[in-house]
Amino acid sequence: MKKGLVAVLFAAFAALIGHRFLQLRELALASREVPLRHLPKCQLLKNIDYGAEDVTILRDGLAFLSTGLKYPGLPSFSNDPGKIYILDMLDPRLRPVELQIKGQLDLSSFNPHGISVYTDDADDSVYLFVVNHPHNGSQVEIFEFVEENTLVHKKTITHDLLHSVNDIVAVGVESFYATNDHSFPYDGLHFLTVFLGLPWCNLVYYSPKEVRVEGNGFLSANGINMSPDQRYIYVSDILDHEIDVFERQKGDHLAHVKSVAVESLCDNIEVDHETGDLWLGCHPNGMKIATNDPKDPPGSEVIQIQNIHSEQPVVTQVYADDGSVIIGSSVAAPYGGKLLIGTVYHKALCCNLK
Repeated sequence: MKKGLVAVLFAAFAALIGHRFLQLRELALASREVPLRHLPKCQLLKNIDYGAEDVTILRDGLAFLSTGLKYPGLPSFSNDPGKIYILDMLDPRLRPVELQIKGQLDLSSFNPHGISVYTDDADDSVYLFVVNHPHNGSQVEIFEFVEENTLVHKKTITHDLLHSVNDIVAVGVESFYATNDHSFPYDGLHFLTVFLGLPWCNLVYYSPKEVRVEGNGFLSANGINMSPDQRYIYVSDILDHEIDVFERQKGDHLAHVKSVAVESLCDNIEVDHETGDLWLGCHPNGMKIATNDPKDPPGSEVIQIQNIHSEQPVVTQVYADDGSVIIGSSVAAPYGGKLLIGTVYHKALCCNLK
């Protein structure tokens, strides 16, 4: 009797484990292949050899690139610290320049991830917010961008709620929303929550006066950005294959408005300054981005969302590659008829949109 019960329980447990592994493969889109959809006149950027995980472009065409990310569970091909580059999208040479960093920051462990820019209307000062993972930690650095291609480090921000920050959108000189892509700061516990399908990742609001959770229910909260009128916040729930839309309310609280399916593992979000369209750097197949098999490399995909606040947003695949040109796209930013595509650990590509 007891042996029979044990056998039944063991079989049920094995069936549960098998079912969860199948669901994990579905979350990772492990069987997905996408046909090629290339753009005209593409060129790889010089000096970007170890990824440009996040990119953001100012209205004047200056693009900031976060490079050299070392992220647990993903390949890394350089032991050098990460760097921040600047690129003038109006310069036909498209030549990234490394920014010099001044201040009290330990550059030997600099490991930049998501980035955001805030321009202070009071004096037009430009601040670059950078998610940094020194020694696998999680903190936010605030820099001021000054002349002569220099960043001056102003402040380091740490907090218990900012335990696994992936991306950030600045809404003030020292305030921002940030996504945590792990439920817990420990990889093992986070994997367990994903394996069990527990949506425990969150979205955090930070200001010098208050730090609080502003959104819950994400399997893995990834890219984040804001509408040009600063009314809406967009968050990529990468494992749910959707973009969540929140409306900013009094006191910088957020109210969930809707979710838009994208059918891909979309990483960072950039927003067109003029049209408000969302541009997403996506991973067509999550298993490939983790394994990075040279014989079957990870592909890249760029998705555009138009009219996201309408009843029928238009979701369009703009670019797709099988890894023969660019591996593991994580961000896509349009400017002046061009599209700048960054990756987690490969290169950066700039293409004409027409």
